[in-house]
Amino acid sequence: GSLVAAVLAHSGRLDKEDLGTRIGRLSRRGEVCNMINKKYNEFLPSMQSAEDLVSQLEGLSSNIDLLKAGIENEVQQDLNIAVAEFTELKQQLERDTLVLSILKKLQEFDTAIKEYNIALLEKKYVAAAQQLEKARCSLKMLESRKGFELKILKALGTELTVQTQNMLYHLGEEWQKLAVWKLPPSKESSSLESVMHSELHLRTVPSKEEEIAGPPVASVLQAFAVLGELHTKLKIFGQLLLKYILKPLISYPCLQPLTEEQSDVFILRFKSEEPNLDHSSPMEVFDKIKLIFEVLHKYLLNVPLEQPAEDRKNGRVTLAELLGDAIWEELSDCLIQNCLVNSIPTNSSKLEQYVEVIKSTEEFEKALKDMQFLKGDTTDLLKYARNVNSHFANKKCQDVIVAARNLMTSEIHNTVKITPDSSVALPRLPNPGAGDHLKMQKTSKLLHNNMVNLENETKLSQYTFSLPTCRISSSVEKLMELAYQTLLEATASTDQCCIQLFYSVRNIFQLFYDVVPTYHKENLQKLPQLAALHHNNCMYIAHHLLTLGHQFRYRLTNILCDGAATFVDLVPGFRRLGMECFLAQMRVQKGEILERLSSARNFSNMDDEENYCAANKAIRQVLHQLKRLGKVWQDVLPVNVYCKAMGTLLNTALTEIVTRIAALEDISAEDADRLYSLCRTMVEEGPQVFTPLPEDDKNKKYQEEVPVYVQKWMTFKELMIILQANLQEIVDQWADGKGPLAAEFSAAEVKSLIRALFQNTERRAAALAKIK
Repeated sequence: GSLVAAVLAHSGRLDKEDLGTRIGRLSRRGEVCNMINKKYNEFLPSMQSAEDLVSQLEGLSSNIDLLKAGIENEVQQDLNIAVAEFTELKQQLERDTLVLSILKKLQEFDTAIKEYNIALLEKKYVAAAQQLEKARCSLKMLESRKGFELKILKALGTELTVQTQNMLYHLGEEWQKLAVWKLPPSKESSSLESVMHSELHLRTVPSKEEEIAGPPVASVLQAFAVLGELHTKLKIFGQLLLKYILKPLISYPCLQPLTEEQSDVFILRFKSEEPNLDHSSPMEVFDKIKLIFEVLHKYLLNVPLEQPAEDRKNGRVTLAELLGDAIWEELSDCLIQNCLVNSIPTNSSKLEQYVEVIKSTEEFEKALKDMQFLKGDTTDLLKYARNVNSHFANKKCQDVIVAARNLMTSEIHNTVKITPDSSVALPRLPNPGAGDHLKMQKTSKLLHNNMVNLENETKLSQYTFSLPTCRISSSVEKLMELAYQTLLEATASTDQCCIQLFYSVRNIFQLFYDVVPTYHKENLQKLPQLAALHHNNCMYIAHHLLTLGHQFRYRLTNILCDGAATFVDLVPGFRRLGMECFLAQMRVQKGEILERLSSARNFSNMDDEENYCAANKAIRQVLHQLKRLGKVWQDVLPVNVYCKAMGTLLNTALTEIVTRIAALEDISAEDADRLYSLCRTMVEEGPQVFTPLPEDDKNKKYQEEVPVYVQKWMTFKELMIILQANLQEIVDQWADGKGPLAAEFSAAEVKSLIRALFQNTERRAAALAKIK
């Protein structure tokens, strides 16, 4: 302390107070050192005891290591041996347990087979079947043991199969006694004669030895159910029932079921009666079928059965229900196709009477449900009957289309005559607004009495918009009547049926458009009369289509009244169809005329007898062709169409003759005379081909009007004048381009003819100079 004080004093920075503080601190540090020494002295004994404990722990650890080594070397080996022995004992126990269970199943199998044999001898078929099922379960369990296969299992399986088949044989024998079929010997079972030999015998009283085992029907069928063969047996029985009893009763109206009950058997057979109609009414068919099921239900089907466990849904079921599941779908389809379809009315007025059919169908299904043959759901049979409006519409539309197609594919040449007075045989349609009509009458009467009549005295003929007199195919007239009658039927039908019938009528005409030109294609190309008839047929249809929709517009359903009920859109197509066919025939005839005239050797060198004969023959052939066409088309085409057609063909011939003669470069006087003779033949006999009417005196009018229909007629006559005229006469006919010759020939053509007819002289030159 003195040292520190001396240092601080020396430095001059320590005062007296600071020096005292520092001396106090040093004193406290001395006390701390004393305390540490005291604690240290107390710690030494503890440390010594700890070191002793460590020495003891190390010794204990050495002993543990020695013990562990002993366990690993000696005890572990013994333990492994014990575990191996335990595992082996466990496996042996499992094998013994498996063997024991297999032996137990074999015992069960053997016991089941023995009990089965006993039950079978006593005709306890249900118990026997149950024992067989137990044996089958035992064998199935044995076969499911993997890794433990016995050769005996194959033998057991064979034995089970043999016994099952034996059981089924006995059951089959019993079943055949319960339900005996006597079928016709012929394989053809569809004919009425073979069906008449079909019989079904049902046993009604069990024999004495079977009374102990209970009702034979229930016993046999329950045994079948246990063995899982009932559905197969019922399916076979159901197919026989359908084939030999139910379907014949539906298909043959003359068949009637005949029942006969004897002491121990009930016999079901057929008898034949003269039918009133081609098809039985649904009520008659339902009564027949119901009688069959009543018999079956009484003697065979009314048997409650226990279903096998895997098939059991609602516990006990009846045989009738199982048989219904097996055959109802096919029976229902047969009733629909062969009974209800034929009962659908063909006329809407009979639809109300169809309520009886619906009621009869409901009663029929109710009877089958009471016998448990049907379940509670509504079947397709009743749905079909109730949907009669739709079926009526479909059937009606189908019948209409079939009838229309038959008419379209019938012969065209059978004809009827149509006059402006002709009309389709259709009942008078009801007036859509009778009240308005009455008001209109009163108003018109008032106007007539009180006002001046401003109506034009000149009136249109009542035939102004009528189809001209002609012939059409009788099939087309019937087709149009069919369309009118179908639309009339639509006016009295339901909305949906009305729409279907309306569009069926449209389909008739669209079908005509597609079928007739294709089906009769060859005849329409080869036969001029048929082409003319087809032309008239198309025009006749188009004429009616113009007003057909309007006539029924306000009598059809509201959906069609808004402008949809029209056929006007089909009119241009039908007119075009008729014209194209007739024009094609006209082209054929024109070709034949030109081909015949081509054999006239260009009408040159007529002074040669051979050339003259060829030209004369060609002219005669053309006239013959035209006369034949005139007869073929006579009283078929409308008069105006007939005259235009014949005029066009005659004009073709005249034009060809004029062209050929005008092209000649040299015509001698003899040639001119003979050409004139040929032309005179055409002029004299040409008009005679115009015979549109059968009465000859009425045809003169049209023969005199030949220049109206033959464009080149006056040209041809002017050519004849030129062939016989001298130069001055030709010049006079020309009359400075204002004469009749100038109206038919050009100056160049006249000059060419003058050069061919006359020699080159001054007179000819002067004449040629005037032709300009």
